Amino acid sequence: MTIARDKITEIFCMADDFCHIYDRFIKINGLAPKRDKSKRKYHRDSTLSDAEVMTIMILFHLMGYKCLKHLYLNEVYKNMTDLFPHTVSYNRFVELERKVAVPFILFVKKCCLGGCTGIGFVDSTALRVCKNQRIHLHRVFKGLAQRGQCSMGWFYGFKLHLICNEKGDLLSFMVTPGNVDDRNPLGNKSFIERIFGKLVGDKGYICRDLFSRLFVDGIQLITKLKSNMKGQLMTVSDKILLRKRALIETINDELKNIAQIEHSRHRSVVGFTVNLMAGLAAYSFFPKKPMINVERVPPYENGVIQLSLF
Repeated sequence: MTIARDKITEIFCMADDFCHIYDRFIKINGLAPKRDKSKRKYHRDSTLSDAEVMTIMILFHLMGYKCLKHLYLNEVYKNMTDLFPHTVSYNRFVELERKVAVPFILFVKKCCLGGCTGIGFVDSTALRVCKNQRIHLHRVFKGLAQRGQCSMGWFYGFKLHLICNEKGDLLSFMVTPGNVDDRNPLGNKSFIERIFGKLVGDKGYICRDLFSRLFVDGIQLITKLKSNMKGQLMTVSDKILLRKRALIETINDELKNIAQIEHSRHRSVVGFTVNLMAGLAAYSFFPKKPMINVERVPPYENGVIQLSLF
């Protein structure tokens, strides 16, 4: 996938503006590591800024590359010298990735998430860190990754929990070990603090206590019923929303197959974090996202707002 130079400049400007605010906040609050002035400084500052590193990582996922080294040496290092004039060696670039892990997380949360519209879809997807045959040999995520089960069977790794709106914009995300129940993140205030209205999930989110707690916070959890459960009254709009839940499944598919957020070549936890954040940020810049058209009908006398989906 080819990206226009104007789009690359837009991504860099967003990242650069955020990095300036982040650096100013770190400096004002005294969170930056203190250096002893009596000691000699052996390493000079990198010629490649943090914003440029973040932009290159976003381009890697946005352009559909599967090898970061191939993108950096064949695209950035040769064909994008006008956009990145002060490039460094690839080994040095990999070292600079560690520096942008924390600001990258904040950048995604503050600049790349959409706004809640009253309709949300929640789901989780597995992030495998190795094949099942190599679980006992895996060392990179030992103590962090766990065995879990999804619709595709058992896996070893993490779970990515996502909430999106009907426009295809991501509203919230959370990463947990693979053995964490899908319902647990919905009990975390930070995961649902920006969510209101209807929240559509699969059968794995069925829980009476969870429904009650979310209802108090202004969230109506909508799920299908299991075969051994009694039927309940449901509006036509809620039934249609349940049929459109495949929207978030499509987003998970694009994150894995286009943005490449899942692979088994990670060599550090920081590298895994930067790769995941870059994939989520790249999705926000996709030219076309999966979405459903929703027409909101004015409320009736009882105050119930009807939705018409087409």
